[in-house]
This record gives sequence, C-alpha cells and structure tokens, in this order.
Amino acid sequence: MIITIDFETYYDKDFSLSKLTTEEYIRDDRFEVIGVAVKVDDNETEWFSGTHEETKSFLDEFNWGSSFVVAHNAMFDAAILTWNFGIFPMAWLDTLSMGRALHGLEISSALASLAKYYELGEKGDEVVNALGKRRVDFDPHGLYLYGNYCRNDVELTYALLKKLIQKFQKPELKLIDITIKMFSEPVLQLDLPLLETHLGEVKDRKEKLLQSVQQDRESLMSNQKFAELLKNLGVEPPTKISPTTGKETLAMAKSDEEFKALAEHSDERVQALVAARLGNKSTLEETRTERFIAIAKRGSMPVPLQYYAAHTGRWGGTDKINLQNLPSRGANAGKLKRSIMAPKGFVIIDSDSAQIEARVLAWLAGQNDLTEAFRNGDDVYKIMASAIYSKASAEITEEERFVGKTTILGSGYGMGAKKFQTQLKSFNVQISEQEASHIIGVYRRTYSLIPELWNQGQAAIEAMAFNQAVPYGNDCVAVSGVDGILMPNGLYQRYPKLRKVTNEEGKEEFVYDSRKGVNKIYGGKLTENICQGLARCVIGEQMVMIAKRYKVVLTVHDAVACIAPKAEKNEAKAYVEECMRWVPEWAQGLPLNCKVGYGENYGST
Repeated sequence: MIITIDFETYYDKDFSLSKLTTEEYIRDDRFEVIGVAVKVDDNETEWFSGTHEETKSFLDEFNWGSSFVVAHNAMFDAAILTWNFGIFPMAWLDTLSMGRALHGLEISSALASLAKYYELGEKGDEVVNALGKRRVDFDPHGLYLYGNYCRNDVELTYALLKKLIQKFQKPELKLIDITIKMFSEPVLQLDLPLLETHLGEVKDRKEKLLQSVQQDRESLMSNQKFAELLKNLGVEPPTKISPTTGKETLAMAKSDEEFKALAEHSDERVQALVAARLGNKSTLEETRTERFIAIAKRGSMPVPLQYYAAHTGRWGGTDKINLQNLPSRGANAGKLKRSIMAPKGFVIIDSDSAQIEARVLAWLAGQNDLTEAFRNGDDVYKIMASAIYSKASAEITEEERFVGKTTILGSGYGMGAKKFQTQLKSFNVQISEQEASHIIGVYRRTYSLIPELWNQGQAAIEAMAFNQAVPYGNDCVAVSGVDGILMPNGLYQRYPKLRKVTNEEGKEEFVYDSRKGVNKIYGGKLTENICQGLARCVIGEQMVMIAKRYKVVLTVHDAVACIAPKAEKNEAKAYVEECMRWVPEWAQGLPLNCKVGYGENYGST
C-alpha cells in the first residue's frame, strides 16, 4: 500500500522554513498543523482540518505500519507525522530526493518544477493567502480553498512518484527511507555541558583569529591577495568560468558556491579569513556549536541529510548543521563529534571504508600491481615513497611515507605539481615546485594505467558531447552515453549542455551547465567523479546491509555510523566489518577494507 501525504502548517513572516531550520520550526511552540491531505493508492485524496486531537484521530485511521508513505520533501512531513502524532510508517519515499537524483543539475527539484517538467499539472499558490493565519482564522471558504491546494499537491506528488519510481532500483529506495528516518526518528543525544564549554573556547579563539586577519583589510578585499592568503594556508583558491568572458577566473564572490564552501573548511584559520572577507562576525564553528546547544535543549538530535546532494551521488548536509564536515583538524578537532552521544544502553559503531577512492581508481584502471598491494594489505604509501625517494621501503621515514600517502590519495585525478605542492603545504610539509613535479612524474610512470584512464575519461567526454556511447574503465562498470555516465545503481551522472569552448589561453576545453553555474570537465575530473560515484554505490549497498540489523544514524562520505546495544557491541562490530568488506557483484575484484570502532560518543569511535 502507498499512502501519499502533505501537511499544511502555520507560518508568518518571522516564523517559517525560510527563517528557521526544519527542526527548529517543527519543535517551536508556535508550530500548528492547519490541515493534512492523505491519499491511499489511487483512491480519492482526503483533506482534514481540525484540532491536534482530531487530526490525530483522523490519521490513526490509516494503516501506516505496513505502508510505503510518500511526500515531496519527506523530511518535513515525516518529522511532523512522527514527532507530533507518534506515527511510524513502514518506509518512506521522497519525490524531492528522487527528483534530485535524476535531475539535480538540470532543473530544480521543487514540486512545481518537476510537475511542469513531467507535464503533470500546475502547483497552486493558495499558500500565499495563509500567511499569518492560524487554523481558527480561516473562514469556511478559505479553508476549502486551502484544502484544494493541499489535495492538488498530493495528487501531483503521487503522479510524480509513478513517473520517477520506474527509474530507481530497490536499494536506492531503501537508502531514501534510511536517510529520511535519520531525521524523523532521531535517537542520538547531545552533551550540553561539553558544548557550552566548547562554545566559550571557540569564541575566544575566534576573536584572536579575526583580529589577526582584519589588520590587513586590503588583502582581504583583493581577489589576488586573498587567493595568496588561502594558498599560504594550503588551500587552492576556487575558480569558475566567467559567464561574460568564458574564461577561468577566481570564484570569490558571496554567491560563488565553492567560495561559500570555504566557510565550512575544517581549518579555523580558513573559516576566519572567509568570515572576515564576508563581513561576518561569527565563524562556522561558533554558529554550529550554538545550533547544537539549541538542539540539545529541545531534545534528541535529528540528523538532516540530503540524499543524492552531490553530482557524484553522495549525501550532503542540510538544515544548517553540516554533519558531513565536522572538524577533524585544528585546536577544536573532535569536540563536536564527542558531543554526539548514543542513547542510553547503546554504543555508536562507526565504520570507515579504508582508502576506497584510491582502491576504486586502481581497480577501475586495471592497475593490477597497486590493486594487489591493496588486497594483500601492503603499505602502499611506503611503496610509493620508495619509488619517489629511490630507497628501500625499510629506510622510508615517517615524513617520506606521509608524502607517499598524499601522492596515492591526491594524485589520481591529474593533479599538477603546483597544486600538489599546495596540498602538502596544508599539512605543514614544505617541498619545492621542482620536487613536486618529480613526485607527480614518478606517480604517473609507476602507475601508468591511471593516466591512461584519464585519457579514457577524455574520450568519454568527447563521446557524450557528440551523442555517442563508449565504455569506460576496467570491465566497463561505467558507461558513457548520451544521457551521461551510467552508474551501477541505475542512475546517471549527467553533464547538461556539454560543449567545447576556448579558454583564455586559447586552448579548447569542455564545460557543462548546472544550476550553480558553468563547470569545467576534463578526463581527470571525470575520473574523479566516476570513482567517487562508484565508491558511493558501494557504500550505499553496504549501508542497506547494515540497516537490516542495526539502525543507521549517520553517513559521512565513505563512512557509515549505526547504533547497537552495549551488550552486543562486539557482535555488532563484527557484523558491520563484514558488511563494509562485502563487495557488490558488479565490483568483483575490488579490494575493500575498513576501519570499525565503537564508543558511547561519536568522537570516541
């Protein structure tokens, strides 16, 4: 059975989802359900408006526990259904998430946009007349019109589901359900005293950082000088294709996505630089800690994640607490992580797929020596360092091994010498550009099939641009075609309006459009996208396996966290390890490994 649902709720100019996070809005004392529309399978949609108790009685008439429940932006409707009415459906489907996976770069995933794209009808605008109105403020005719608006949304959502669901494999639908329930069925707790202490430390540190960077206002506001400040901190300045000149330029405007992303950098010094340039008085670490404190005072911590947020299919943070980017370096590393606690009687089991991108890259390129080294548990970082420094592995120092590690993990997608030098500098390792060039050269000669994979990537781009299809990589697990790159989960990495342009140096290059602007694409970058996408497919299937026995509470890039009773923590750890080492049928020969730990808080795993 499929139940489609949509809630209409009170909002005003100061109390709305544009002003508050979803969690803040629903848990606020001002929150009120005006009405709800429900559709069971193909039956007529019912609209109901009444008191909280009356609405609860209405909702209790439906068989939620054995139904798939669909909504557009299900994170919102699921939270209301569960938090306010104590109803727990069997599984959730979300047409917003599905639309993002299919059309994320091409069109908005809003219901109105998707309904128009699929020619399903038009979304109404009666909601604008509800501004500032409580349920009792509606006259009968106004409530009737609002009910029709809500019913129409439900009809559009159900019609959209029938269009979208045909393109999804069952594991991906399960992942949508897992993602929604991370938010709507929260179990994680927050350590309020730890957070309050941390906030004081962050504020003191922030003031010193901001004072230090504010002294040179000219450098803050000059694009070139600011770029140098970033480079000095080991950060490659973001760039974009100018829509006016068609040439590459620095992306330093407030509206530039890559620049805004630097505000969430794990290094507080970078956060402070970006905050100062934007005129902000707070860094991300401060505002996020304040949000954690506010959530802790309201209850358990819902985990807000966007399914298929990235071009590669990875999850993304939302609701103004990006749990994908908790600090792991610097003075405050781990504080926010340690504040996230398992519920009483449970532990958090955190599993991280070890070097999965590097492993996927070697396997996909058919670089069998590197693949076998991973499979055998050899120290591939020492092997790389040995080639770089022409020394026996036994003679490699820790610093040299670190250079080997950075080379293996960072040079697989065509990185040049200057960028590699900058990357090492961010880890406080200083080398000359000449030495960086030598290291990059050694990597490409040692693992020559990887650069050949970049060439295959370039050929795939050419094929897509001219509506042709070519295989890509070892055993052709990804296929380039007119719709983009077909991944093993049945979804595509799309490159809308892929075309060739001439850059400022007079060289031809390929670019494609997204809602965020024009993006450059080349063989190495496509290889990176595909490797990340394949890694995400692996992690997704493993997550589904874990969820069969334990509640998944978080995923961060290539890691999955779940909870298990303390009494069976060792058994659970062993099961999660088994899942994270499982290789999907389409990836046979891929040498996977993982690191798994457990603890009473997320930082101790």
